[in-house]
Amino acid sequence: MEIRDIEAFVVVAEELHFGRAAARLRISQPPLSSRIRQLEAELGLELFTRSTRTVTLTEAGARLLPPARQMLEQMRRTKAVAESIKTGEEGLVRLGFAGASSQRGLPLLSRAVRQTWPGIDLQLQSQTYVYTALQLLVDGGLDLAFARLPSHPQLESRVVEVETIVCALPEGHRLVDQESISMPDIRAEDFVSLPDTQGSILQATMFALCVTAGFRPRVVQVAPDSTTVLALVAAGVGITITLSSVATTKSSGVIYRPIDDIHPSHMFATLAWRKDDQSPALKRVLEVSEVALPTPDLSQFADNPFLSGI
Repeated sequence: MEIRDIEAFVVVAEELHFGRAAARLRISQPPLSSRIRQLEAELGLELFTRSTRTVTLTEAGARLLPPARQMLEQMRRTKAVAESIKTGEEGLVRLGFAGASSQRGLPLLSRAVRQTWPGIDLQLQSQTYVYTALQLLVDGGLDLAFARLPSHPQLESRVVEVETIVCALPEGHRLVDQESISMPDIRAEDFVSLPDTQGSILQATMFALCVTAGFRPRVVQVAPDSTTVLALVAAGVGITITLSSVATTKSSGVIYRPIDDIHPSHMFATLAWRKDDQSPALKRVLEVSEVALPTPDLSQFADNPFLSGI
């Protein structure tokens, strides 16, 4: 039983006239009559009562008409969905994010995608560190990711936010009265750090800045994520170097100050995706991202080493 036979049955049932039904189907009448006879033979049922002047549905034909219409409607819906998938109006995009690198961008992008392309299922997958999200992206476990690293050879990326490197101090610290600090100011301080085994670019940057300034940070406690790090800073356990995007969390008991003698002094949040990903839905999401998260002016950061790999 072919779809075209079901369609022929429904059209004849609606017209109750083989000539008009053939015209609607854009075929001649003899092939249409042949399709109906073939369908009747296959089903073992008489669907129409024919005379020289009239065509009427039999009881069997009348009972088969509703499910036949449902079958055609389901086929039309299936074709419509397939076309939407081809054009990217529907589809799945798995978006990875981690910590502060996506605090501003994630809700802006997510809302914009839902409003612009409600047929796209934007699955949000949280990771502890951006490195994990990037590795999943390279391995095919994600389609798109917020990142803070120079791009991998298999990836494309676009800067969506410029982040300032700052120092987080507990309230009452001796340096909070200064508008900014320098690296020598914190040389003798106790530090709270993210783990050095998890690929955290923020942790690596903190150590690199300290070593460049001529000292290794004295880490007195390691925490699994930035939220816990800031809680320990607020508790007076130590200080840390973090980013302006983290500072927007307004952690109680933590004061943030810019560091005036470091280079680079900024990092860059990016969106990254695989170069060979031809997903139409991903293409739609990337188009939306250019409006929801436009690339900031990077001209003043031309000498920043973090931009060299993007």
